[in-house]
Amino acid sequence: MASVRLLCSLNGKAAGCSRTLARTGCRNVCSSPSRLQSMSAWVIDQYGSSGVLRHTEEITIPTINFAHDVMIKVSAASLNPLDVNMRGGYGAALLNIRRDPLSVLNSFSEFPLILGRDLSGVVVDCGSGVTHFAPGDEVWAAIPPWKQGSLAEYVTLTEYEVSYKPKSLSHIEAASIPYVANTAFSALVNTGGLCRENSSNKRVLITGASGGVGTFSIQLLKAWGAHVTVTCSQNAEGLVRGLGADEVVDYTSGDVAEQLEMMQRFDVILDNVGGDTEEWAMGLLKPWSGAKYVTLVSPSLLKTDSMGLLDGTLNAGLTLHNKAFQ
Repeated sequence: MASVRLLCSLNGKAAGCSRTLARTGCRNVCSSPSRLQSMSAWVIDQYGSSGVLRHTEEITIPTINFAHDVMIKVSAASLNPLDVNMRGGYGAALLNIRRDPLSVLNSFSEFPLILGRDLSGVVVDCGSGVTHFAPGDEVWAAIPPWKQGSLAEYVTLTEYEVSYKPKSLSHIEAASIPYVANTAFSALVNTGGLCRENSSNKRVLITGASGGVGTFSIQLLKAWGAHVTVTCSQNAEGLVRGLGADEVVDYTSGDVAEQLEMMQRFDVILDNVGGDTEEWAMGLLKPWSGAKYVTLVSPSLLKTDSMGLLDGTLNAGLTLHNKAFQ
């Protein structure tokens, strides 16, 4: 599912500060946010369906706590499938340990939890050690899933988690890009080992390719000269072919695995679907060639959620070992 772009609601108290920044071109710290006690945000107080979402204007504004922190006024944010999954509790066990390593020993609660991984906005405050940004800079970012999200008026991140927003993009356009683009790049390059220099002779399969990560992956791979096969529904075929996909398999028209088994084997498989896909995807890889299967549906998170931290980690490790051996 492609990212759904969403403008965050603006609080009148904070809007005045932004107008001042825009009017004066201020490069100094804007002190207004730090004087405010609360901001509006979409939060959840428990895991569940969409009914657990709650809009409030009583969330404490994040502060600059470390020298390399930057405070950003959110102009636009977007939603990803990860946000929907996190709303239901996906990855909660491991993410809570990342939020607070002592959470296994105490009664730490992550609630109220603000969702949203993408943002585009304006820097309004900086820590004493920040060297890359100044108040007034337009930036974008992909927020790590263990931090409070972007469906709020303000977010605090380190300067290393932020970069300048391209001037050619509006805030709404920019907010639709960071998380899916970073995920696609990480999956293909950091994990899959692909790049411009080595992709020209590679065959790549992308399952569930009509979503945000899939559409970015198609474009990257085609720019690097790879042969790209994708799976998607019939109504998305025009989209993926328009982005350059060489072969398209409609998963609604029959057995996907059977259709793919008739093709040449693949050097890399990027799995956006998970579940039963793992059972047949491994058999589509080229044997004895260093081929790689990359999944975005983390078995370790699913296992720890369902089996607990210790048993889930051990089970996920065993599953990974068996698949690597295969």
